[in-house]
Amino acid sequence: MTLGDWWRHGVIYQIYPRSFQDSNGDGIGALAGVTRRLDHLNDGTPRSLGVDAIWISPFYPSPQFDFGYDVADYTGVAPEYGTLADFDELIREAHRRGIRVIVDFVPNHTSHRHRWFVESRAGRDSPKRDWYVWRDPGPGGGPPNNWQSTFSRVGSAWTFDPVSEQYYLHSFLPQQPDLEWWNPAVRAAMNDVLRFWLDRGVDGFRIDVAHKMAKDPDLGDNPHDLGVPGARRRDEDWEPEIHEIIREFRRTIDGYEDRMAVGEVFILDPRRMVRYYGEALDELHLAFNFSFLRQPWNARAFREAVELYEDVLPEGAWPDYTLSNHDNPRARSRYDPGDGDPARGQNRARVAMLMLLTLRGTPFLYQGEEIGQADGEVPPERVVDVAGRDPERTPMQWAPGPGAGFTSGEPWLPIGREADEVNVALQQDDPGSMLSFTRRAIWYRKASAALRWGSYRPIEAGAGVFAFARTAEAEGERLVVVLEFEGRDRRLDLAAVLGTADRTAVLELSTRPGRHAGNVDLRALELGADEGIVAKLG
Repeated sequence: MTLGDWWRHGVIYQIYPRSFQDSNGDGIGALAGVTRRLDHLNDGTPRSLGVDAIWISPFYPSPQFDFGYDVADYTGVAPEYGTLADFDELIREAHRRGIRVIVDFVPNHTSHRHRWFVESRAGRDSPKRDWYVWRDPGPGGGPPNNWQSTFSRVGSAWTFDPVSEQYYLHSFLPQQPDLEWWNPAVRAAMNDVLRFWLDRGVDGFRIDVAHKMAKDPDLGDNPHDLGVPGARRRDEDWEPEIHEIIREFRRTIDGYEDRMAVGEVFILDPRRMVRYYGEALDELHLAFNFSFLRQPWNARAFREAVELYEDVLPEGAWPDYTLSNHDNPRARSRYDPGDGDPARGQNRARVAMLMLLTLRGTPFLYQGEEIGQADGEVPPERVVDVAGRDPERTPMQWAPGPGAGFTSGEPWLPIGREADEVNVALQQDDPGSMLSFTRRAIWYRKASAALRWGSYRPIEAGAGVFAFARTAEAEGERLVVVLEFEGRDRRLDLAAVLGTADRTAVLELSTRPGRHAGNVDLRALELGADEGIVAKLG
C-alpha cells in the first residue's frame, strides 16, 4: 500500500470496543482486548481477514448516557476501556501488522460533565458561557424554537436551566449539550483535539454527525413539513458555514502525512451528502453513503442507489459503502427473509458481503459481519440505549460457551442466542463457512486491480439480478460480478450484454459453498438461488 491510497483501496473494519473483547472479566470490552484480537483482523496471511484499517468507536471518558458519544474528556481513555498506554500499545501493534487506526471524533456536543460545560453552566458571566448554545426562553416561557432532539423519546432539543433561567441546546440527549460552533475558540480547541490524537499516531477520524455543527445562527423554527420541496432544516447542514468547519478540520489533518477523515453525514439525499467532499475535494476524504445502507433487499434498488451515487460524486471523489454499523440493524438480520430457513439468511449475508467488497469504493465492515452474526435479543430489563440500538451492539461471538469468548464475566449486553453455532472458533477452519468466504473475498480483492481501483459499469442481467463489470484497463483485468436477489436458480446469457467475443470466463469466487473455480459459459451462466459470483474475462 503506497502513501495516500490506503483509505481508497483498503477494507476498513469497525470496532465497537464495548462489545468487541473483554480483557479483565468485567463484561465490558477494552482496548487491550482489541490488541489481543488484531491477528484475527490481519496477521499478514489469508488465515486472517486481511483488513487494512480499523475504526474504533469512542473509548473516551464518559458517563455513558450515550455510550461514549457523550464525551467528558477528549484526550483521555475511559477507565473501563484502559489507559492511554493501552491505546499507544494498540497503535504500535496495529501498525506493526500494517493496520491503520481510525478513531471517532465527536465535535458537535460534549457530555454535560465535561469541564467546559460545567464551567459554562456556572453562570451567565462564565468565560465558557458562549462555548455552548444558551438562549432565553421563547414567548410564554417555553423553548426558544421548535427544534427536536434526534432521539424521538427526548422530545424538545432544549433543556431549561433553573439557575441561570436560560435554555441550552442538545441535538441528542440533555446530557449532550451542543457546542457553539460560531465561537472561534471552540473551533480552535477542537482542532487541538485532532492534533492530540494525530500526534499519538492515529491514521484518521470518523467525524460523528459531521453535518450537525453549523446551525441557523438566528435559531429559526424548522418547517413543520420537511418533505415539502424547498423546505430547509435550520438545526443542521447550514451552508456555507458547515463546509468552512470541515475544511478547517481538513487543513489540520493535512498537516500530517497520509491521514484521512470520513464523515457521518446522515443526509439521505446523495446530492446534498456529496457536498461534504468539497467542491475542490478539500473537505472529507469520504462521506458515508447512508442511502445505500437503507435500501431494501432488491437488485434494482441497490443498482439505482449505486448509479445515483456514481453520477453525483464530484470529479475525483471516491465512493464508499457499508451495510451495517453500531447504529443500524445488522445486514444479516435486516435482510433475513423471515421464512424460518436460517440458511437463506446466511446466504443473503454472503451476497451482501460480496456486493460490498466488489463495488467501486471503500468498503466498511462492522464487527461480526465476517461470521454472519445477527442482531442479539435484548429483554426489556436489559435495555440500556435510548434509541433502541442494543440488538446490533451485542457482544462479538468468538467461541461457543458462556460469554462467547468475549468475556469470562457477565456481559454488559446479552450474548446472541446463535453464539454457540455462529462464532469465529467454529468457522475458523471450515472452508464452507461465512468467515472463510469473507477472508477469500478480501484477499482476492487485495490482489485485484479491477476491484481496488478499476472502473464500474452496470450490466443488464434481468429482473432480480444486480450485475456489473469492474475493469482495470492498464492491468488488463476484466471482472464481472453477478448477484442473485430473488432466491431462484437462473441461467443467464451474459455474452451479448457484455459486448464481448468471449464465450467463456473463469469463475473466481462464489458465495455458494462447494462451488469451485473453473471455466463457465457466458452464454449459459448458471447462477443459484441467493448466490453471488465473480468471474474473470479472458
